[in-house]
Amino acid sequence: MRVLLAGGGTGGHINPALAIASIIQAHVPEAEFLFVGTPDGMESRLVPQSGYQLATIEVAGFQRKISIENIKRNAKAVYFLAKSGKRARQIVSDFKPDIAIGTGGYAAGPIIRMASKMGVPSAIHEQNAYPGITNKMLSQNVDHVMLTVKETLEFMEFDCPYTITGLPVRSGISRKTKEEARRELGFDDNMCILSFGGSLGAGCINELMESIIPWHVKKDLGINHIHGYGGMGRDTFPDAMARAGIPMRSKRLRITEYINDMDTCLAAADLVICRSGASTLAELEAAGKASILIPSPIVAGNHQFHNANVLGKAGAAIVIEQKNVSIEGMMRHIKKLYDEPYRLEAMSKKAASLQITDTSDRIWNIVKELYQMSERRKAEDEGKKKIPAMKQKLTFKETMTKAKEGVMSCIPQMLPDREPREDRASSEDTEDKRE
Repeated sequence: MRVLLAGGGTGGHINPALAIASIIQAHVPEAEFLFVGTPDGMESRLVPQSGYQLATIEVAGFQRKISIENIKRNAKAVYFLAKSGKRARQIVSDFKPDIAIGTGGYAAGPIIRMASKMGVPSAIHEQNAYPGITNKMLSQNVDHVMLTVKETLEFMEFDCPYTITGLPVRSGISRKTKEEARRELGFDDNMCILSFGGSLGAGCINELMESIIPWHVKKDLGINHIHGYGGMGRDTFPDAMARAGIPMRSKRLRITEYINDMDTCLAAADLVICRSGASTLAELEAAGKASILIPSPIVAGNHQFHNANVLGKAGAAIVIEQKNVSIEGMMRHIKKLYDEPYRLEAMSKKAASLQITDTSDRIWNIVKELYQMSERRKAEDEGKKKIPAMKQKLTFKETMTKAKEGVMSCIPQMLPDREPREDRASSEDTEDKRE
């Protein structure tokens, strides 16, 4: 099985593609993969690190706001777009995939569209509740649409089959118990908060935690707290803790730039404060964790807000738009959950109930359908190739007979019209009456 996977630009697009490859490889160890992405996206690092081959295509998005800089970017995007079709055809022709799957991002557009045009059975996987523009467009070209949540259907229109697959998560998530994780971290049984803003960090969350952590430490609430401030807080967060007299590590605190053991930290937590990227929310569901979600306001289509609302409406999370965030409000939410732990328990159960537990099986079933479709199309193409060969095997006698039949079929058209005039008139009158 030869599988073409296209997507990238961000981890939110490339990680699902890597997860899909792992699912396929678990069933077909000899499967061959080719990933397609941009030369400067995260995929240029993540794909080779995972042991897969990467082909690159230059694409860029169009900027809507008018400025000198954006005019230059749009001119570059037009140039890349003009070249993308030829490059996409070259990649598909050289690799000759059995199936193609896109996971979003600009790179997926020309590749999946070309693969579909060339007869390769294709599918897309949309991670977010509000779909990206590339997947919205590709949904009109592919043979199957995979969705993480059913809410995405409100924003898409397509004629092909679809499946709510959920989003595959890292294998370590949900394996450890809370007790095991806390022993590993050295925490007691009191409430544990995990806060982070991703590998780069989030300024809004860091600013909150600069006040929240000293607040609950000095109030002696007995809260265990893990915070990852990311690259964005490297130059500011440690200094803020030092000014507040808060250690970076203690029996209740673990403050670090990166969280490298997220499976352990997530298992230990009672409450998670974070953004609402699709992968993060899938992990919260898999681990069954209550959360306070602050969607990033600077993402395409405000999709993190739509993602967060899936958990918010289910009672699994408290959703606060960044424009409405305040230190006092966050303190009230945390104190209420601290004083009423049954609320945390109820939110956790709601989160766990949202998880689709057989995501891998659902994705594999779609891959099988696409592969079977590929085999059928190949068989049909082989059948068409054999038809001219069969015609060439006709004997001389058969050829002459067919030629004679062809000539004879033309003779009536060359004979003079012997139909009586009155009959013709009668016939024409009859036709007029019918009309």
